[in-house]
Order: sequence, then structure tokens, then C-alpha cells
Amino acid sequence: MKKIPLFIFAVYLLSSCGSADQQKQNEQTSDHSNELFETYKNYFIEALWKTYPGWASGQGYHKYDSVLILPNQASTDRELAFCKAQLDSLKSFDLNKLSSNNKTDYYLIENHLKSVEWSRNVYRSFEWNPSEYNVISGIAELLNGTYDKSDNRLRNIYLRMKNVPAYYSAAFANIKNPTKEHTELGIEQNLNSISVLEKDLVDSVKASGLSVQEKKEFEARIWESITAVKNYVQQLKAMKNENPKSFRLGKELHQQKFLYDIQSRYTATEIYNKAIARKKDLHTEMFKLSDQLWDKYLKGKSKPTDSLLLIRSVIDVISLKHVDKDSFQTSIEKQIPGLVEFINQKKLITLDPKKPLVVRKEPAYMAGVAGASISSPGPYDKNANTYYNVGSLAGWPDKKAESYLREYNYYILQILNIHEALPGHYAQLIYSNQSPSLIKAILGNGAMIEGWAVYTERMMMENGYGNNEPEMWLMYYKWHLRAVCNTILDYSVHELEMEKSKAMDLLMREAFQQEAEADGKWRRVSLTQVQLCCYFTGYAEIYDLREELKQKMGDKFDLKTFHEKFLSYGSAPVKYIRELMLEELGEKR
Repeated sequence: MKKIPLFIFAVYLLSSCGSADQQKQNEQTSDHSNELFETYKNYFIEALWKTYPGWASGQGYHKYDSVLILPNQASTDRELAFCKAQLDSLKSFDLNKLSSNNKTDYYLIENHLKSVEWSRNVYRSFEWNPSEYNVISGIAELLNGTYDKSDNRLRNIYLRMKNVPAYYSAAFANIKNPTKEHTELGIEQNLNSISVLEKDLVDSVKASGLSVQEKKEFEARIWESITAVKNYVQQLKAMKNENPKSFRLGKELHQQKFLYDIQSRYTATEIYNKAIARKKDLHTEMFKLSDQLWDKYLKGKSKPTDSLLLIRSVIDVISLKHVDKDSFQTSIEKQIPGLVEFINQKKLITLDPKKPLVVRKEPAYMAGVAGASISSPGPYDKNANTYYNVGSLAGWPDKKAESYLREYNYYILQILNIHEALPGHYAQLIYSNQSPSLIKAILGNGAMIEGWAVYTERMMMENGYGNNEPEMWLMYYKWHLRAVCNTILDYSVHELEMEKSKAMDLLMREAFQQEAEADGKWRRVSLTQVQLCCYFTGYAEIYDLREELKQKMGDKFDLKTFHEKFLSYGSAPVKYIRELMLEELGEKR
């Protein structure tokens, strides 16, 4: 990969010699350093997309849409060579001469590169996680895109699909002693994804303006790809794996992954301890509200002496108020305008009405991990739709569906929409795409993104959302317990070897979750690592920053200004945003 040419630095050094004014020379040096770093970032981004063409497409950069990289040793070697070259280039810059904004970008690039090296050399999930291999999600994104004419997008898909059989052949060759859980997920997601090829893509090709010959060749390639996917699934099913790898990371790997993925001021152990303390505080507040609501919902019944049982009893009754199974998605759609009105009325953040939010059924290739999510357009495709993906309850047994609907009852469904849509993920990711730093938009920090969504839940409640009804606050606390217990669960399972029975007790007895929700969370912690820590870690850092600035600024603090300033830095780790915001107040880094 390209580095900044040495002659650029030679020119810079010569241009800075002979200056009589030291201060002016320092300013010029800083200006040159930042100019050079801006040039370097452009080199880095172009090299990044060449190395990861699928990622580039997802970010709205479509130069490499037709390319499908084979997951073999050659591509791994190129990836590691890319990381080494870029880390060498970073060493050429003096951090002290970079602006605060560029220092943050420097840290983000460095962390990404070191994380990739660690992932390839130590973590090695490409050997034990068969679900990492799925070409259809990328094809579906191109198919659903709006950035170009449909026929042009289809031609890129056709070229990309040439490598599909070789892709799955290389994928299966990588797999060594996979976990049982990730093998099952790989089978499930690839099977579910086939409909994208045999229906959505086939229908699009038939309706396209491609020539008769192009259509004929395209359909042949589609069926070759379908065969490759089915063969991969059959290979996974037939694989003999008598001693599968445990899905638990263990303390050392978990701590390292937390360091790279979360990029927090806190260690994994510190945030775990904060979560334990927060859980205790929430139980205290929830008991007060439940005791207050007892006679309204359970008058005449004796109160349990166990405070958790008392809370649970009240929650169970309130949770009976929920939408119907068949109207789950439509109910979500109907709530969005009310959130917009509340945010505008309270002047909490500026929203852009021209940025579309589309509520849709969760695509099949995404199913199996989370029930609700946001798919946001990348920084190169800012005007494309943002999709609110809602898991379907179609085909669920009545008992399972009822359990799920009680979990996402009338009150919690509103908080879910705050988190996923407004002013949570949807709003934050739009602001992130407007950030002048492309690096911060591309290398978005999960803890900041999820933490913002969790923070907005509390912020909306503090500003009177739900008319301060005790039921709404009780359900908010229950929902917030989810973020807290996500961290406790992830740490306990991967570092302390918590068994499923104890995990279910934590989630159902202490976090008051329905069985369907708790069982789904156990599945999730079995399939993901560290990601569940994002929510509470990011929330804690954002909330603490807000309170710190309120104390420092006094009457000058404005909530809307804080929100928009915070989001203006893109999806950078909160610890770096904190440094930049404090620096503007004259605080030292």
C-alpha cells in the first residue's frame, strides 16, 4: 500500500528552515503537518476500499461493487501487508503537531489497523465462525440500492457473482474446529438468504433492461451461486466435529477484544463493576415505583416480601398492555411522527425531514441475532434510505409470540423506537454522515453509537416523554436494566464462565425479562463477544460527559447545543469526543 512519499517531508522540512519567528515557524509546521495528514487520510481511505470492496459498497463507495474477495491465505496476506504499510506511514507523523481533530483520526486509524492484525493473528474467528461467510447480504444491499440505474447495479452483481463458488470453497477450507453455535447460525443465515437469489434477484433480472443474452447468462450464474450456497450448508451439516470449540472467549481474549472494539476510558472489569452498581440503584428506584403502583394494579393482593418479586408482579400486569402480533411493525411506524413532534417541541436536537426513514420487515439474511436494528446509508450515499429493520413474528407459536409482545409492551415499544429511531440511531447516524471527518464516519465506534441510543432514552424521559407516568418510568428502568445486564452477561459468560441457568436467572429474575427475550439474549451472547458491552459503556461515558459539562458551564449549558456539538464529531469513541469538547472550553487534554 502507498505511503506518503519521503520527498513531501523533505519539502516540508526545507520550507520550515530559516524562519526567524519561532512561533510562526511552529504554526507553519503544524499547518504543514495537518495538510500532509489530510493527504495521507485520502491515501488510506482509497487503500482501505481496495482491500475491503464489500465494506466500501456498504459505505456508499461503489468503485469496487463488482469485486468479491476470496477469503483465502492470499487475501489474508494482502490484508496484513496493508496494515503494516499503514502503521508504518502513521509513524511518520508527530502527534503533537496535529490538530485535535486529526489526532482523533490518527487514533482511530491506528486502533483499526492493530485490531485487524490482532483479529487475524490471535482471535482467528475466520477458523471457528462459519457465519462470517455470506455473500448474499452484500448482493441484497446492491440490489436494494438507489445510487445508480438498476441495470448498472445488476451488471456489477453479475460480475461479483463470478467468484461465489470459489468464495464458498475457500470459506469451508478455512474452517477448523468451529463452535456449534456459530455453525448453526452459518447454516441458518445462508439457507434463509437463498430467497434473495432465487426470487428477488431472478425477478429483478427478468424485469430489467438487460439483453436477452445477458439475462440468460445472469440466470445461469444465479443458479451456480445458489448451488454453491447449498453445498456450503451441506458441508457444514456433514462436518464431523466431536469436540467443538467453546463459544466463550476466556478472560485474555475478551479483555483484548474489549480494548479494541470499545475504546473506552474504562477497562472491561471496571465497566462490569459499574454495571453491577447501576443494577443495584435501578432495583431501588423500581421498588419505589412498584410499591406506589401496587394498589392501582393489584389492590387486595398481599405484597411479596421479596422486593424483586414485588417489582416483577407489577411489571407482569402492566406488560399485558401490548399491540397485536399482526400489527407489531405497523405500530412502530405509527409512533415515529409522535417522536418527531416531541423532539421538535422540546428543542432537543435539529432533525432533517428530508432524510427518509423506512420501517421494513427484517431481511432474511439478517435474521437470527437481533430483533430490531437500523441499516444506515454510508457517508458516500447520504441521501439513501435509512431502514428500521423489524423482526417478523409470522409463524411463531402463540405462547412465544405473547411472551415477546409482553416484553415489547405498550411502554417499552416506545422506548425501543427512541433507541432505534428518534433521537437514537437514526438521528445519530445522519449526523455522523455529515461529519467533516470521513474517518470518523467510516471507522465508527460501536460504544459511541449504541451509547448515544441508550443515552437518548434517559434524556427523553428526563424531558417529560410519557407525561412522567410512573408506568412509563418503571418500564424505562426495566429497559435500561437490559443495557446494564448486557454488560454483566457478556463479561460473566466470556470471562467468568457463567452457565445458561444462571444467565437466565439474571435476565428473568433480576432484569425482569420475559423468557423469550432472555432466551434470545443467551443465544446472542453465545454468538457475539463484547458487543453487548457497547450499550452501557457508551451510555455511562456520554451521560458523565454531559453532567461534567453542565457543572463546568453552569447557566451557559444548553442541551440542544450539547447534543449537536457532541454528534458533530462523528461516531468517534466518547473518550476522544470528551477531549475535543473540553479542549474547546480551554481544558487541557
